[in-house]
Amino acid sequence: MAAIVIGTGLCGCSVGRNEGAFAKMESGDITGSITPLAPAAGPEPTEADLVFARTAASDVLTKGDKDSSQPWENPSTGARGSVTPLSNAYTEDGQTCRAFLASYVNGRSETWLQGAACKEGGRWDVRSLKPWRRS
Repeated sequence: MAAIVIGTGLCGCSVGRNEGAFAKMESGDITGSITPLAPAAGPEPTEADLVFARTAASDVLTKGDKDSSQPWENPSTGARGSVTPLSNAYTEDGQTCRAFLASYVNGRSETWLQGAACKEGGRWDVRSLKPWRRS
């Protein structure tokens, strides 16, 4: 019995798994040390895509839920993503403002956008939305 228990423990790596739950390597993938990733250089969002992202940003900020995200999708281009508020509100030029991150997925490419919105008349107005740069 002890031999079975020890043998099973030692050969655990060779036991087949359901690969659907794990990432698969594609040909050309490189293994080795981990290096920081730069923002993906994919297609730039179209102005039409940004309209949907801005609307989602305004909606999620208006709801005011802590730790919430708002998905968005442009059915014309197939681009999609989500918007997530980053911080508590702050005051800028006498207005209440918030920062947010928005994902942008188009085909196989994904990138991130950073933005800021300020409250005007009960609605959040997106003031900036640009490619995210890690500081």
